[in-house]
Amino acid sequence: MSDRYEDKPFLRYVDAWVLNAIGHLDEPTRAYCVAMEPQLRQSLGLSGTWLDVVAQQMKFTADLPEQIRKIWDDGKAKFAAANGRPADPVQFAMTFVDRNFGRS
Repeated sequence: MSDRYEDKPFLRYVDAWVLNAIGHLDEPTRAYCVAMEPQLRQSLGLSGTWLDVVAQQMKFTADLPEQIRKIWDDGKAKFAAANGRPADPVQFAMTFVDRNFGRS
């Protein structure tokens, strides 16, 4: 299996942004994103936190986190009922990003 982020390092931040929107961003990934804020701002010429930089770069609207959270909340029960196991937030984030934003 190839590394999802090979040749697409910004994709890691987009996935993390979606995980943050649904309340499932793990602390090591959050810490990594925060530590990389200066490099992100410099390389993209944007300002703000890593969340702000991702939103600006991707042209996300202010209400997108709420919309994503609603999709997650509405869909996770349906997924569990259909599959007999809980929905995986990381898989949700990756699938959501791939389907809605391409593999940035």
